[in-house]
Amino acid sequence: MKTLLKMGRRAETAALATLGVAAAAVVMASPAFAGADGTFNTALDAFTGFLEGSGGKIITVLSLAGGVVGLASGRFSLGQVAIPVGVGVGAGTGVPIVTSTVTATI
Repeated sequence: MKTLLKMGRRAETAALATLGVAAAAVVMASPAFAGADGTFNTALDAFTGFLEGSGGKIITVLSLAGGVVGLASGRFSLGQVAIPVGVGVGAGTGVPIVTSTVTATI
């Protein structure tokens, strides 16, 4: 019986401690403003420049080359041409579309 009481007290103490930590986290939390932080701007600029510049062209050419190799090997399919075109369009116009969507949402 004493063992059960000790276990009950431990569970109660753990629950109260968890509740206390959660309450402290809520009270001490600072507000987060969307779009106000510039932490990842350097990485975003580098990645955007890569996709919109020579990196996007390289990805498109490699994808198109893979499609041509697939066509030459006898696997004639619309996907062999449509996928490289989609990759090229996505690399060229995808970044501004995603950026404008995120900016409009925030």
